Amino acid sequence: MVTIRLSRKGAKKTPYYHIVVIDSRKKDSGRPLERLGFFNPSATGQEVMFKIEQERVDHWVSQGAQLSDRVAKLIKQNAAAAAA
Repeated sequence: MVTIRLSRKGAKKTPYYHIVVIDSRKKDSGRPLERLGFFNPSATGQEVMFKIEQERVDHWVSQGAQLSDRVAKLIKQNAAAAAA
């Protein structure tokens, strides 16, 4: 099964995540099928905290990919912020 999930990058105690499409049987650090965006939880000031290519997410979900809980929550928060 294909999953859209977070892949951790960044230095110790400063996490940075890529949002990737990957086979669910692979490790977190495995080679992804596609990178869809990023999430930077330690963003401050003018830095961008979250960015995702929504069209590609919709494409992968239509092909049967499953969203992880955290990615689904981030997309929902982003949609609410864009609507406001």
